Amino acid sequence: MKKSKRTTRRTFLKSSAATAGLTLAAGLPGCATGDRKRGPIFAIARDKLRLAYVGTGGIGGYHLDATKDLGIVCPCYCDVDTKRMAKAAELYPNAKPYQDYRKMFDAEHKHFDAVIIGTPDHHHYPATIIAMQLDKHVYTQKPLTHTPWEARQLTKFAAGKKGKIATQMGNQGHATEGWRLVYEWVHSGAIGDVKETHVWTDRPIWPQGMERPEGEDPVPANLDWDIWLGPAPVRPYKGPKPGQHNGPYHAFNWRGWWDFGNGALGDMACHTMDGVWAVLDPGYPTSVESVAATAITADAFPKASMVKWEFPARKGRPAFTNYWYDGGLRPPFPAELEPGRKYSSSACIFVGTKATILVSGDYCNSPRIIPEAKMKEVGKPPRMLERSPGHVKEWVMACKGEKPLDFAKSNFGYAGPFTEAVLLGNIALRMGRRLEWDGENMMFTNVPEANEFVTKEYRQGWKF
Repeated sequence: MKKSKRTTRRTFLKSSAATAGLTLAAGLPGCATGDRKRGPIFAIARDKLRLAYVGTGGIGGYHLDATKDLGIVCPCYCDVDTKRMAKAAELYPNAKPYQDYRKMFDAEHKHFDAVIIGTPDHHHYPATIIAMQLDKHVYTQKPLTHTPWEARQLTKFAAGKKGKIATQMGNQGHATEGWRLVYEWVHSGAIGDVKETHVWTDRPIWPQGMERPEGEDPVPANLDWDIWLGPAPVRPYKGPKPGQHNGPYHAFNWRGWWDFGNGALGDMACHTMDGVWAVLDPGYPTSVESVAATAITADAFPKASMVKWEFPARKGRPAFTNYWYDGGLRPPFPAELEPGRKYSSSACIFVGTKATILVSGDYCNSPRIIPEAKMKEVGKPPRMLERSPGHVKEWVMACKGEKPLDFAKSNFGYAGPFTEAVLLGNIALRMGRRLEWDGENMMFTNVPEANEFVTKEYRQGWKF
């Protein structure tokens, strides 16, 4: 693989400051106490969390709503599309807007303590690693990264920052009651040894399996297309067709393209497969296999796929197999499920030697042992796990020091390995076969050419 020239944090800060005409302030991040031009927003009590936002449209709107009542102030925010800044501007009229988060981090790093990142997948790693290098608490939407290599880097970096920053991946279902109940049933022995898990989703609800559109459209004045592309290879801008709200890329359909998203698997497995990871603590898979898939183009994910992971015995539990289905594919109907009961469009199944659990919904909610007669026989499991006050709230509490840093349960020590394993499935889809994985050395052993996709090339100025 070709290696792009590494840009160090020191070089980045100097070059971006020069480009933007900025002066880097001395001192420790988060220690500023006043700013005359923008009023008293920085002269605040320390029970307030100074929070910056990267991405204010789409999922960024959810971030704004989820944090506005949690004792935070916002000195700055960023979105490549100025039309998607309206909610942030309304909530925080004194905050400074940016279109390039590199410039925001450079100019504002003394003015905020934490950052919440909601961008297309290909920007997750650059924005997150810069924040962590500046000792900022960071919440990054799922999937945590765009490649397995990026996930491993964030896992390592977070481990090195232990005791300093609170981290969290944005898979909200990790805070729900559902996966905790499944954990307690499994770990109390109610369903015996888990041999198989099956996970499926109703995605994609965006285009996949398509070819790159031809031609080029004028870039709207509200959008910085070059920053939107970020670390990805340059391609022409294409806007929405008449009568459509979204173009082939911005602001929603990027999920179906290899360069920007992670397809149905990467987008939803960090939700729907989260219960499997949280309950069984799989560790590195020994193999990942593309079992079935529709045609894969050079640029886009398949319209439908089925992927299989083999996980070894670990920590007293036996080996098990996990299956993933998207694009309308589903696992076989379990024999234990009574006639007339239907699958949810997104769900997962834990197949044990004593009983089976069916979990409906994207967020591991509504778990039930099946059949219902078995559910009544087993009843509620003994409580083993602490409950969460809410996914975003537990992270904010950890940032403020109200709770330990690991109170945020989808921290990068958990979410990094989880994301890494999920994204190996996309490499299996690219290769169309079974791949054997050496997790310790982070390489495929039976198909060396697959290792090309463990990482990727970055445009100059976008690798940190």
